[in-house]
Amino acid sequence: MFIAANPAPSARPRASLGRVLDDLGSMLLELVHGDPERAEPVGPVVIHDPEDSPVLPPRALVLGVGVSDPAAIADLIAEIGDQNAVALILRSSGPAPPTVRAAADKAGVVLLGLRRGAPWAHLAAMLRSLLAEGEVGVAQPDSLLGLPSGDLFAVANAIAALVDAPITIEDRSSRVLAFSGRQEEADAPRVETILGRHVPERYEQVLTERGVFRDLLRTDEPVRIDPIGDGRHGFSMPRLAISVRAGDEVLGSIWVATRQELTDERAEALRDAAKLVALHLMRLRAGTDVQRRLRIDLLSSALEGSTGARAALERLGLAGQPLLLLGTTLSQSGDQRADDPAFIQERERLGDAFAVYLHAFQPRSTTALVGGITYGLIPTGPGAAETEARGQRLAADFLDRVGDRHRPVVGIGPVARDVSELVHARACVDRTLRVLGQARGDRRTAGIDDVYVESLLLELRDLAAARGDRPTGGIRRLLDYDRKHSSHLVATLTAWLDHYGDVVSAAQSSYVHPNTFRYRLRRLAEVGGIDLGDPDERFAAMLQLRLLGSPAESD
Repeated sequence: MFIAANPAPSARPRASLGRVLDDLGSMLLELVHGDPERAEPVGPVVIHDPEDSPVLPPRALVLGVGVSDPAAIADLIAEIGDQNAVALILRSSGPAPPTVRAAADKAGVVLLGLRRGAPWAHLAAMLRSLLAEGEVGVAQPDSLLGLPSGDLFAVANAIAALVDAPITIEDRSSRVLAFSGRQEEADAPRVETILGRHVPERYEQVLTERGVFRDLLRTDEPVRIDPIGDGRHGFSMPRLAISVRAGDEVLGSIWVATRQELTDERAEALRDAAKLVALHLMRLRAGTDVQRRLRIDLLSSALEGSTGARAALERLGLAGQPLLLLGTTLSQSGDQRADDPAFIQERERLGDAFAVYLHAFQPRSTTALVGGITYGLIPTGPGAAETEARGQRLAADFLDRVGDRHRPVVGIGPVARDVSELVHARACVDRTLRVLGQARGDRRTAGIDDVYVESLLLELRDLAAARGDRPTGGIRRLLDYDRKHSSHLVATLTAWLDHYGDVVSAAQSSYVHPNTFRYRLRRLAEVGGIDLGDPDERFAAMLQLRLLGSPAESD
């Protein structure tokens, strides 16, 4: 028999298996075999019972509690695959044997592993919370074991009643996430900690020296902390602390201020409370991630102009009004890799700062990091010229605030009044950012009108590179001559064109005498067969040099 762990089996699911894995992967689950992105949306969660024949609802997510033999796993996979199950979760024990992988491929079932140390009860409760009523990231309240999901203050008060003492719930950085009532029964340092929402540094230092944080990382049992002493560097009331864990990961801790030893019953209650807090912390983390991804999905849909673009704007609260689109990213230096973790982290920090800045300016604005660019969509008034001028001021002010450490750039799109214009605005922002990212000098913000020609040249360069085009005609002859004779005819032509035919200025930029420069001009005209007096030939030469790069790049 399979026992349903989801109270609403008839509700239509909205979560994909990939999204569930993203939410819980760092804490509870790991991918063992299969492609979660190709799986169907997740239906009800059921617990496998080997004593009875399975009757699975559609798209079930099966918890294989106690199943470890490879042959039994392969049989179970075939059994649930026939009933259109999405995935099977087993206790993680390393890579799956070949027979199990083959069975999973044949049945189309994804295999997930529950991390060592993580209770099945934690997993079932988290999955129930994430998939309740087929909704992920809903704004309506949910509950975990009878308490509002994510309401850590309600959890703190419940724990305080169980252990008969005031408590705080803190994260791994000693920030206070929630606290119970009855704090007047504690000492002055506890009050100072709550008022500052963080354990004061002087207390952290003493606790570190005593090895308290080390002990919390090593055990899931309560740790006793004796009074540190009198004066401003200590506290007078003993503490009991216990780590809050999700599998092998420590999420935070619970701190109890009490002069009395806990009874066995209350110590057990504290251990159970740590498990409850872990569920709520995981739900908070998952909910934050889901809301962020939901915002990314909605903004991406709106910017792409897909069939759901108008509905996405309505869900964002931005439909039916003029919108200003801004985009920001970091310039990528020549030796900077786009997949470098430090670069990605800095880009995410820039996006967070951009979101805070735009929200302060316009609380109804929305931002999301999509494809390496943080887009900001701002509702605005009907005046296009005034709006774009406001966007330029916003971009300049934001860049002044964040500084120039990693050379951030901001692209400003035209005002969009409907979905099609929003798609065009996104294309303009992308083209502008590409030009700014490769531009030399101090320009860090622009609109498409400011960089239109440069963006066209970049697109033509892409086209030439994709087709494998090489220099032709006179430019090709000059390149061959320079390569054979170690001369500088291409550089001479480039300097002359860049200085609009001013021989003196071009010679100075090339560090040669003007007469030498004039000789080279005559020589390159002969070798290349280029009529420098013909504007069409000058334009063709300039365009090839711009599109095909330097001589070294054209080899």
